[in-house]
Amino acid sequence: MSTLTTLVKALCVGLCLCITIFNTSFVVEKDFLEKQKSNIRVKTAYTDKEKLINQRLAPFNISLNNINILITAFKAEQQLIVYVKKPSDARYQRFASYDICSRSGMLGPKRRRGDGQVPEGFYYIDRFNPASNFYLSLGLNYPNQADKIRAGNNDPGNDIFIHGSCVTIGCMPMTDNLIKEIYVLAIQAHHSGQLRIPVYVFPYRFDGVSSTAFAAPYQQDKPTIAFWNTLRSGYNRFISTKQELAVRIDNKGAYTF
Repeated sequence: MSTLTTLVKALCVGLCLCITIFNTSFVVEKDFLEKQKSNIRVKTAYTDKEKLINQRLAPFNISLNNINILITAFKAEQQLIVYVKKPSDARYQRFASYDICSRSGMLGPKRRRGDGQVPEGFYYIDRFNPASNFYLSLGLNYPNQADKIRAGNNDPGNDIFIHGSCVTIGCMPMTDNLIKEIYVLAIQAHHSGQLRIPVYVFPYRFDGVSSTAFAAPYQQDKPTIAFWNTLRSGYNRFISTKQELAVRIDNKGAYTF
């Protein structure tokens, strides 16, 4: 077999693999919305929140039927912020702020199972659970590749959620009332074709008035400070552009943009 033939076959196999991944991982289920709405908790969330959300979206000239969202979270401030845009737009607009009602662990990334830490980094929603033990829950793709590399030989753990019920070990809990709103927004964004809803989790607001105080106890922890400086770079880029970050992970587990 000639070298050229071998190369062509390899390219074809690679192309087929990419197409297979696209078809299995990046396609909205045809009946996704109907399945979600068949759950009584989701039905209740739509009854309680759909009209209200659309009213609040009206000044943005956005409706729930055509929406993308992006979420930022700040551990120290216990705050989650939702940004919105039309799928055809480039820039997000700040829509609403929600209080995280309970927390565990301390500032700094999650590195192993059972440490009680809330992860820090750049994630996306990969699960919708309307039958959660914590009312409604949205799963993050933790551990991502950066977490796996940085965890080394440790088991980094998994199952990190934004959820209701206001109790937590390593998650970001909201009241049941607030998770209804966030869950409906996420469902509608997914239904609008947004297959990876970004969730950026930061230790604190890097441009906040208390940022120096939050960082001060960690000044001797050089790996954490270096990690936070990378997160700060991503935060500053998002705040200045209001566009989704093109996040990459190098072979040392560091984020690049």
